Amino acid sequence: MTITLITGANKGLGYESARRLTAEGHTVYLGARDLEKGQSAAAQLGARPVQIDVTDDASIQAAMAEIDEREGRLDVLVNNAGIWDNLDGADELTATMAFDQFDTNATGVVRTTQAALALLRRSDNPVVVNVSSGLGSFAMVTDPASHQFGVHSIVYSATKAAVDMLTVRYAQAVPDIKFNAVDPGFLATDLHGNSSAQDPAIGAEVVARMAIIDRDGPTGTFQCQDGELAW
Repeated sequence: MTITLITGANKGLGYESARRLTAEGHTVYLGARDLEKGQSAAAQLGARPVQIDVTDDASIQAAMAEIDEREGRLDVLVNNAGIWDNLDGADELTATMAFDQFDTNATGVVRTTQAALALLRRSDNPVVVNVSSGLGSFAMVTDPASHQFGVHSIVYSATKAAVDMLTVRYAQAVPDIKFNAVDPGFLATDLHGNSSAQDPAIGAEVVARMAIIDRDGPTGTFQCQDGELAW
């Protein structure tokens, strides 16, 4: 049985990723800041709720201790939790907004990954999937033909570029664990409130694809629904 932890999984992309991986036979720990919401979501999917706030070290350590006690290892970590300032430009941006986004989107990946390393190293096939965005791709945001070129979310883009670099450097520094970043696409989730975007279930496909790679699977790559992306 594959043991999987997904952060920020009580709704949106995380929830659909939990649904998809539960269907693959994974034992999914559905991470949520609000345990009551996590319990409700997990009950719908047949997953296991766990309280985890990626900005809180004590919360992360407690979640890992719970998984350790119940499972003794972790096979897959999906760093999905994230926030967005919903600003398309610079005029209203503040340093506090920037700090909060980096703390969740980038530093949260480091906190959670560092806490999970010992459990992941007990797995026969340890995998980390970092949920990034095309908005973090220098290639895409500098291409006038791309959708990302016209979305001027300054700090969110910077946090996801940081996630990309973290993915590459972790893959190099920890070769016994496979690290990959994914761009799930522009999704209709509470993250940005756009109901006209794609169904989160579509984005969950690339998360699941990279979560179920075998021992010969890639590491240090950036993937989307159609294949590998340029950084």
